[in-house]
Parts: sequence; structure tokens; C-alpha cells
Amino acid sequence: MDHRSEVREFLSTRRDRMTPDQAGLPAYGGNRRVPGLRREEVALLAGVSVDYYTRLERGDLSGASDSVLDALARALQLDEAETAHLFDLARTANVSPTARRPRKKTEAVRPSIQRLMDAMTDAPAILRNNYFDYVAANALGRALYAPVFADPAPNSARFAFLDPAAQDFYPEWEKNTQELVAAMRGEAGRNPFDRKLTDLVGELSTRSERFRSLWAAHNVRFHRSGVKRIHHPVVGELVLTYEAFELPADPGLTLSTYTAEPGSASADTLTLLASWAASADAAVVKARPLG
Repeated sequence: MDHRSEVREFLSTRRDRMTPDQAGLPAYGGNRRVPGLRREEVALLAGVSVDYYTRLERGDLSGASDSVLDALARALQLDEAETAHLFDLARTANVSPTARRPRKKTEAVRPSIQRLMDAMTDAPAILRNNYFDYVAANALGRALYAPVFADPAPNSARFAFLDPAAQDFYPEWEKNTQELVAAMRGEAGRNPFDRKLTDLVGELSTRSERFRSLWAAHNVRFHRSGVKRIHHPVVGELVLTYEAFELPADPGLTLSTYTAEPGSASADTLTLLASWAASADAAVVKARPLG
């Protein structure tokens, strides 16, 4: 991924989505040649010269101070995730070429983390890395995401964009894929020199028109909590609340848990899923040869 292009496209798409009315500016004349704000309007709102803002939007964030970045974030009305992404892009612009190497990632799942997930008997739990691979899960998590774990190398991004079953599994597939790509954008901003992540983006861009379209939008979001609708091939529809926790001791790993509203139909379905998971495990045990 070319860094200057990343900066240019991110800032220009944020500028294009803003109208003078949203920014509190008078809209003079009826013929505007740009869909959103003009560069000079952003410069005015940020308190910088037009020439300086033009330099920033052309992809050169080198030397930009935190105060300038904060002013730019306010001018473009960036949310928390977008502001963090802007600062990540600026950090990358100021990194020396010799320091441009991927951040250290955790390769193995610690036994204590697996024990923690296994202790969650009533809630599905999934552990993913920064490449959106599912690297571990508890029994209920594997059962919930059975179509994803059917692949020997389960990856949520490849499943969502390349597996035809994904659109049945995710009733809100369009929304889910938007959120997934926005989370991947944030990850790419934090780890711009990670070849494995770049290769994943390249693969999905080549093989999925939907991914290409969403990636070009340059939207960014945090994947921290929300509601996920799933149509499970065995037990049917579930509406679950998810919480995602980054593991400070394990850089690059995120633990996600899923719960249903007590007394809801989804709570009953989750209980049914647990029964199915237990019976499936029992069938596997019975199928193993003795001795």
C-alpha cells in the first residue's frame, strides 16, 4: 500500500462527504464543482494556510504536529476511529525507512487464554489475530461459527467476501462487510508495513468487487462492541451482542464474546446450539478408534 496515496484518499474522501451546511459555512453560489468542501474551506476551518492543507491532502503528513492533526480532525468532523487513523498515518509518515518493519505479533495462543475461553460455557468466544484469522475458540464459539471453521485456515474476511455461504450466514451481510472492511482499514493504518496484511488486502481486492468498492471508500471504525445477526445452518437465527477485547499481553490478538438477551428467543437458540455442539463433540469422540 502506497502511504501517500492512503493519506490523499483518506483526506479527500473525508472532505467530499462534508457539506458547507454541516461545517457551519455559508454556501455561496449554486454551482459547486466538488461534492463536499473545497480545500480552502477545510484550511479555513483548521486554521492553516491553503497551501499547507493542499500539501497535507497530497499525501505529505511529515512534520505535522499533534495540534495541526487535532485541528484537521475537528474541521473534517472525524470520529474517534477516524482521528486515530489520521494520527496513525502521520506516525507512519515520520518513521525512518530503517524502522519500517511490522510490529511484533503474538504467534501462539497461551494455554491460560484457551482455559479462559473454555471456562465460558454459556457464551461463544473467538480469538482472532490482526489478519482476521480465527486462531482459537471455545466449543460454543466453534459451533456458532461452524461455516467459518469448516475451512482448515478459518479467516473471517475471506469467508465474508469469498464464500457464497456468507450471505446466508450473515442476514445483514452488506452491513457486516462494511464494518469488517472499516476495521481492516484501521488495522492497515496501525500496521502499514505488514506484508501479510497487505497480501490479504491484495487478494480480496483481486477476487471481490464488493471488497474493492468498500476499500476505496476509506471508512474506518473500531471493532469493540455491537449486535450481530447470524443465521446458523443448524439452529437458525440468533441476535447476539458482541464485546471485543484486545489482549495487552498478546499483541495482535483480540478476544470476542457473544451473549443473548436473557429470556429472548436467541437465548433459547443459543442453548440449543450448546446442545448441538455437545452432541457433535460426543459424535467425534465416539468416531475415534480406541487404543
